[in-house]
Formats: sequence, structure tokens, C-alpha cells
Amino acid sequence: MLGAARSRAAMLSGLDGPRGHLGGGHIHHSARSPRQRVPRKVGVRLVPALADEGSREVLRQLRVDWPSGSAGSALPDAGSALPDAVSALKRALGRSPCATGHEQGPGTAPLPDAICTVRLKSFVEQQGLVGYDPNLDVLLVTEGKLQALAELQQAVLQCTAGGQGSCCSIVHVVSCEEEFQQQQMDLLWRILDPGAHTALQKHLICGPVKVTNPSSPIRADQYFQLRRRQMYEASVMKYGELAQDEAWTEVIDTLTAAAIRFEMLSTAHRSQITLDLENSNISTKGTKSGAFVMYNCARLATLFDTYQRAVEQGTYPPLPPASELDFSCLREEGEWLLLFNYLLPFPEVLQQAAQLPPPSKGIRITANTETVCKFLIQLSMDFSSYYNRVHILGEPFPHLFDQMFARLRLLGAVRDVFHSALATLHLAPLSQI
Repeated sequence: MLGAARSRAAMLSGLDGPRGHLGGGHIHHSARSPRQRVPRKVGVRLVPALADEGSREVLRQLRVDWPSGSAGSALPDAGSALPDAVSALKRALGRSPCATGHEQGPGTAPLPDAICTVRLKSFVEQQGLVGYDPNLDVLLVTEGKLQALAELQQAVLQCTAGGQGSCCSIVHVVSCEEEFQQQQMDLLWRILDPGAHTALQKHLICGPVKVTNPSSPIRADQYFQLRRRQMYEASVMKYGELAQDEAWTEVIDTLTAAAIRFEMLSTAHRSQITLDLENSNISTKGTKSGAFVMYNCARLATLFDTYQRAVEQGTYPPLPPASELDFSCLREEGEWLLLFNYLLPFPEVLQQAAQLPPPSKGIRITANTETVCKFLIQLSMDFSSYYNRVHILGEPFPHLFDQMFARLRLLGAVRDVFHSALATLHLAPLSQI
């Protein structure tokens, strides 16, 4: 089982939150994809649930399938079990030699849900654990922290009960600002539940998301609406009144989600992302954007729709099976570039994107969340260059059909690659723009 866990279910007030959720959601979707050559069945649970309606709406718009519900109810049928799990953790806390009673300091306001304190530093030293922040010392345990651990435990129990094996790997996907607090939760869980799954906890740290020249802090919903407005204006400029039709609403939403996903995921998760919110390169003309990828998917869809209509009208014959084609007709350098740089390596790219590194010493891991985005951007650029240069559907003369059929088969495979890669990003390809 792979559990991608965030440290809190707070409202996505800044841009670091969406980056972590996008990273966790991408790992979740890639690991569960039937296209991956995974040697054993993989079950994935995402916790905690998001209770805030605004946060859920932002993630829904970004096509992130993250669990929702009231606090403590991320998992099916887990709500009634959480109080019992919290009680069990309290009993473990009472037996732990690392725990001491909480003494309120002079002049400090009382915390109504404070339970006790736990000495993390001495536990790290006794266990010989490596990779933890040396400033970790004493943790004040609260009811809220125990509820968060109880939800993680319920996720583990559901995965193991679901016949997915007894080995569970827990991956905490958090922003760099939350790393210290998540290490505290990691150690508290190890202290209270010294099982095999808590010993396999790893941390995937997402770098910060900065905005150039911000006049004020920007919320995640404001960021989405800004990018959506820019996408709408770019579409109106390119397609005129057509882009103002109601049918374009879903197209604009899909382009916006793609642009933001690529903006957040095409940079290695450890690195800082710097956003220029006034940059209009997220439009269909920006070759480094998700919108540009979707635009090229639509070009391929239009090509095959045009060919199919021509077949129905009797202009071209139907496309023969690949076994009957003469692929030696493909003499353009761009055609072989598409084959050797994209079609043949694609299964390996998918495998790499879904893989987490094997267990190692320390608690930090890396994941290739940027692999698919970079692959699609480069494929789009090379496909676009080839498509602009080569006329695929030529004159309907029989002596030209062999080359046209070979090119259509090649581009049909390219289209399949686009669709499969976008599926790992939870994006449906556009059929037209």
C-alpha cells in the first residue's frame, strides 16, 4: 500500500498547498494506472480528507481526485472507528516512557486539547534514526494530532484488510514549510505504534511556490481564476467569437487545469517554482505550457476526423492494417524522431513516472513528478514542427496512398501516446479547439 499523506486538511490559502496535493494526486494516479508494469497489486489511500468546500472546489477544478468529507471521515466507514483509534493512541501514550505530563508555563494561555508532551529528541537518539531535523525536541501532543494519526492508521488498516498485503509504505507529501511539523507527526506515530508500517514512513518534500512582484498574497482560488481569465482572453484573441460560446466553457476549464498542472508539476518537486502571474505564455502559443500540449492533441483529433469524413465521402480508402503498410515510405527525419524519441521510449517513461525509489537510509525520497510533463512538452514541440512542415492528407491519387497511410499510422500511435500520458495527469484530451 502506498499512502500519500498531507500534514493538514486546512484551506488551500496559498500556492504551496495545491502543489503538494497535485504531487500526491499524481503519484496516486500513476501508481494505480493499469498501464504500469507493476509486479504486484498496489492500493493507494490519500489522507486527510478536505472538509473545506473552497479547497475541494479548487482541487475539483484541477481534476485532483482527493477525498473529501468532514474532519476525520476521509475513509469509507472510518468515522465511527476514529474515536476508538484515538482512545487506543491515548492508552499507548500513557504507557510510553517518552511521554510526560503537560505543564502550562507562566503567562501562557491554556490549550484546551493539550494532553501531554513527548520527548522526540531522546527517542531519535535511542533508535538511531537518521535524516530528522536536529532541532526536534519536545512535542506538545494535542487531541488534533492524535486524530490525524488515527486517520492514518485507519488508512493502513483498510489497505491491509483489502487484501493488498501487509507491507505498507507511507509517503508524507508536504511543503518545505510543513516538513518540520510532519517529522514531529512521523516520530509521534513511531512512538505510539512501533509497527512495520511506521518504520517505512518517507517524506516527499515540495519546494516553495513564489510569485514575482506580488501586490498581496494570492489564494489558490484566485490563482485558478486568474489563469482561467488569461486562457479565456487568449482563446478569444485566437478564435474570436467562437470562444465566447457556452460550449467553450468546458474547453477553457480543461485548458486552465492543464496549464496549472504543467506549471506546478513540470519542475522537480524539490525545486522552487516562481510564477509570473502576468505572463501570458500559458496560452496556446506558449510552447512550454499544458495548453500547448492540449492544442496539439486537438490538432491530431482534427486530422483523423478530417480523414474519416473523407473516407465516408469516398475521397480516400479506409486505413489498412499496419501489417499491410510499407513503412519505408517514412523518409522524413521528423518521422523517425517521433518514433525513436517518443513512441519507443514511452513505456519506460511511464514506468519511471510511477516509480518511487527503493527504501534507503534516511526519510526523504524523490519522485519523478515532472517526467510526464517534460515528455509531453518536448513531444508537442517536435510533433508541431513536423506537422507544420509535412502535409499529411495529400491529393487523392493512388500512388500517394502508401505514404499517407504510413504517416497516419505513425500519428495514430503518437495520438495514443498523448492520450495515455495525459491520463496519468488525470486530464482528458481535447478533441477540438
